[in-house]
Amino acid sequence: MRAGWYRRLGADGPFGDPRRGHGVGMEGYFWRFTDPRRGLVVVALCGISRSAAGTWANLALAAHPGGFLRSADVVPAGTDEDRLGAWAGDGAFAAEPERVRMHLGPDARLDVRLSALQGWTRRPFGGSGAAHAIPGLSQYWHPHVLGGRADGEAVLGSERLELAGAAVYAEKNWGRGGFPERWWWGQAQEFARPEVCVAFAGGTVTLGLARLRATALALRLGDTLIRLGDPVLSPVRAEIGAGRWHLRARGPRWSAELDGRAAPSTAQPLPVPLPTERRSVPGAFQHLAGDVRVTVRRRGRVAFSGESPLAGLEQGDVMAEQTTAVRQGGRHGIDTAAR
Repeated sequence: MRAGWYRRLGADGPFGDPRRGHGVGMEGYFWRFTDPRRGLVVVALCGISRSAAGTWANLALAAHPGGFLRSADVVPAGTDEDRLGAWAGDGAFAAEPERVRMHLGPDARLDVRLSALQGWTRRPFGGSGAAHAIPGLSQYWHPHVLGGRADGEAVLGSERLELAGAAVYAEKNWGRGGFPERWWWGQAQEFARPEVCVAFAGGTVTLGLARLRATALALRLGDTLIRLGDPVLSPVRAEIGAGRWHLRARGPRWSAELDGRAAPSTAQPLPVPLPTERRSVPGAFQHLAGDVRVTVRRRGRVAFSGESPLAGLEQGDVMAEQTTAVRQGGRHGIDTAAR
């Protein structure tokens, strides 16, 4: 199934599958694995970007504790337009619905199989709601796995880590020109109730000359999936500062409040792509193990309240990081990635 003009503008119709390749300027894939028994977090990301010279990818593998981070920009790369799927380099990265593999050298590898996945299925729209149906937005977001289990391993420097039983979260973001000017993001599970997961994403979204500061919030309470962030029906108010993420959302049935905190010095600079320039810069400052407290109410009554010490919390500013990267000599060149 080839992407038609509508999907090539980033949009998905009702009951479409936002995980499939759209053919837009940038399509980002992200997985997060957490194990509270060891206080372990491993993240893997792949950004497939398109430029006049062809398609390329930025890859990264990071972990907590220890601050491990390995990244590379590679060619060639591609996405699957029939289902969730992406690949990059000559064996550097490959992903499908139930398996993720990354190989950035003998000391930076990941190979996991995914099972018991919980997320957005059989619903009219994905994690961003009706915004998925609007063509031409600068950015879309879809958290498609809000729970599941991993089975596999990661090699991070001198450590080989078994990931059997680790909890799984996965999302996709995409748009015509890469990341927004500024953004904020977070995700947490491994609360006292293991069937709870929360994720949010916000930033500056544009459509033509129109500009909107928007935030979307997705929650899973067991078999119940909740989406907040419609500007009229369920607006999310976000207050973002140094080391703090505070969200308040209210809809006709559900409301939620989230407070996230992390020491600014603990952020890891994950790469973000500059699609047309065929390079990435360290523009996403992500805390792999921040603290999040969430309270969810249904018609005013508390349905869930809990804390997680293994939350992912991020703030980003591409333009600021371009300046920093150039000043520090941090430009990343394309690697043909026969790894």
